[in-house]
Amino acid sequence: MKQTVKDIALRGKRVLIRVDFNVPVDEATGRITDDTRIRESLPTIRYCLEQGATVILMSHFGRPKGQRAPSMSLQPVAARLSELLKRPVAFLPDCVGAEVEAKAKALKAGDVALLENLRFYAQEEANDPAFAASLAKLGEVYVNDAFGSAHRAHASTEGVAHHLPAVAGLLMEKEIQYLGAALADPARPYVAILGGAKVSDKIGVITSLLAKVDKLLIGGGMSYTFLKAQGHAIGSSKLEADKIGLAKQLLAQAASRNVPILLPLDHVITTSLDPGTPVKTVKVGQIPDGWGGADIGPETARAFIAALAGAKTVVWNGPVGVFEQERFREGSRRIAEALAALKGATTIIGGGDSAACVQQLGLADKMSHISTGGGASLEFLEGKVLPGIAVLNDRSTATHLCGNP
Repeated sequence: MKQTVKDIALRGKRVLIRVDFNVPVDEATGRITDDTRIRESLPTIRYCLEQGATVILMSHFGRPKGQRAPSMSLQPVAARLSELLKRPVAFLPDCVGAEVEAKAKALKAGDVALLENLRFYAQEEANDPAFAASLAKLGEVYVNDAFGSAHRAHASTEGVAHHLPAVAGLLMEKEIQYLGAALADPARPYVAILGGAKVSDKIGVITSLLAKVDKLLIGGGMSYTFLKAQGHAIGSSKLEADKIGLAKQLLAQAASRNVPILLPLDHVITTSLDPGTPVKTVKVGQIPDGWGGADIGPETARAFIAALAGAKTVVWNGPVGVFEQERFREGSRRIAEALAALKGATTIIGGGDSAACVQQLGLADKMSHISTGGGASLEFLEGKVLPGIAVLNDRSTATHLCGNP
């Protein structure tokens, strides 16, 4: 187990916290359209402040590719964070350099500051040692609370941890606990639901889950490659032709392990995702050319919900339809409602689009845990080592700052 902010003395220290403030913004107005990631950081920030620390926050935002881009400044985030914390948040106009170092050292206990976008420097994603060392100069303790970036070995997620006592934030701790339990010791029956567009994105996690789950439910665009592998006509549905052989192997692997894989029995199809195009429901294998699947049908929804009955651990990663459009949201809605109604079960939503889907449906508070990292969640569930977690101090590792004040 990794050390957390609760295992280390913080009073009087400058605490450098890596957060994930890569929030969606309306391009026309610059207004933050979803502040969930900012809200998720509040418990760790508040805990550090309660312990008498100075808090310095750092994050990436968008993909400026190492160039300073005013449209990708974190300044609006500082303003929103200030509203949520109900205290001033100083916005520092850079993230490294003498000016920022001086301002960071001038901060007092109880002060909060946010650095400018880390990715204005190409050295961030390159995990440049000198850049990481410059970031480390701003703090005396390093906290990683950005699980969504923990699968990337960047300067702010991995490099800086080699210079300071490095611990997990409260959000990171929660992610490790929930996903770790699903990986190592899940309550059974254990059911996984996988959706999304591509089989290629989920190869590793399917292989890993087949060794652990009792049932695997597959929907979304990725299901059509499996259906094609079974010989079904899929019309113009999304297909990774080069992954048909792999799909056959995974189906055979599941059969050899006696792990049922449930695929769609019917489909909601359309000629195009453009608004106003025709929509109809057909049985599996009956999708005509020129039409493509955009959601699971009602028969599939009933079968999936029946498969979830009595489950004690459920992991859901990826919507089973194009949930962004109301007409293709029904399948994902019915699954989300079934998860919300499960009694005595641990329900884990694996970040990314599935997290957005559950939040959009107003069912987020009915789930045990909604992961903040799509790619990170997948890699964690694959059993991969996440560099942003691996580099943090283990509980057994003593540091000169260990122990509560």
